[in-house]
Amino acid sequence: MLLGILVVLCFIPTADVTENKILVAQRPLLTVANKTATLVCNYTYNGTGKEFRASLHKGTDSAVEVCFISWNTTKISSNSNKEFNCQGIHDKDKVIFNLWNMSASQTDIYFCKIEAMYPPPYVYNEKSNGTVIHVKETPIQTQEPQSAIPLWIMVAVTGVLAFYSMLITAVFINYWQKSKKNMYHQSDYMNMTPRHPPYQKNKGYPSYAPTRDYTAYRSWQP
Repeated sequence: MLLGILVVLCFIPTADVTENKILVAQRPLLTVANKTATLVCNYTYNGTGKEFRASLHKGTDSAVEVCFISWNTTKISSNSNKEFNCQGIHDKDKVIFNLWNMSASQTDIYFCKIEAMYPPPYVYNEKSNGTVIHVKETPIQTQEPQSAIPLWIMVAVTGVLAFYSMLITAVFINYWQKSKKNMYHQSDYMNMTPRHPPYQKNKGYPSYAPTRDYTAYRSWQP
């Protein structure tokens, strides 16, 4: 009886023990400085599956599915979590997940999951060591607006305008002082043309001499 059992066990195919197994390899660390990350999930599969699904999960417990891609011999489809910008691409024995517009709050460990959906049996990879994606905080740079005119030109123009302003001011002051002086001299001028009395027009006074008005002096007479 024991001999018969041993003979039956010898005819069990050993291929069934190792078939339909998926292994996944990821890089341990990925540093992101420009908000864009590319995570490559390399995998090996020795089964006969024809329909697959690959997904990227966030967190130590893989609680958040970031995005996924599914494919078969004729069709490829993908979807992303609304909180992430992610797209999956299948390329032979690897799946590439591209992430962009990442923030520092999304720094975490990410795991790749590969599933053979059809035909049965359904299999998926054991949990890998994952990849830590470190998203660096982008410093906010405040750039001062640059003037379209070079600084040296502005300084030169300002100097020229200041010089001409001082020159015009000096000319104006000089002209004003001269005008004031001329007005002062004109106010002190006395008309020295001889005048003759109205009733002595022909007693030796020149014809050009105007008639002197003596009425202006009557108030001074005693």
